[in-house]
Amino acid sequence: MADYESLRKLSEAVVHDLTEAGKAVATAESCTGGWIAKSITDVAGSSAVFAYGIVSYSNGAKESILGVQNATIDRHGAVSEEVVEEMADGVLHLSGADIAVAVSGIAGPGGGTDDKPVGTVWFAWAVRDGADALVDTRLENFDGDRELVRELTVAHAMQGLLERIA
Repeated sequence: MADYESLRKLSEAVVHDLTEAGKAVATAESCTGGWIAKSITDVAGSSAVFAYGIVSYSNGAKESILGVQNATIDRHGAVSEEVVEEMADGVLHLSGADIAVAVSGIAGPGGGTDDKPVGTVWFAWAVRDGADALVDTRLENFDGDRELVRELTVAHAMQGLLERIA
């Protein structure tokens, strides 16, 4: 069961810090299906700091909307550092936001492999730096059922945003 109170507090902190910094955020989500965007937009006043979110669950959406290269997906798989980097960079530039977060993972219960078991999630945070973006990635392996993996992914994404809002 998700800890909605903790997610609400994280979301409020993200919206507060973005508001104080005068910045906007965008999201590119796969395994969370829009939960990060929902968490942010659940907060009153978020319209001033939320540019938009893209749920790019399929590889085709990652490619056609976010500009992820087909060769990147073929070479590394949709759940990879390289793909989330391209997702974060794509949504940052599409949205005009100042900061973006992208996630791609295997929430389960199926879909895991020996190399990428259920609970494997890649994160990327992109921060605008002039015309370019500084992109930071992280790999996490969460234990739990589908709901818990997704909840932990949302919380980790939000915590990463808090750490990067300047």
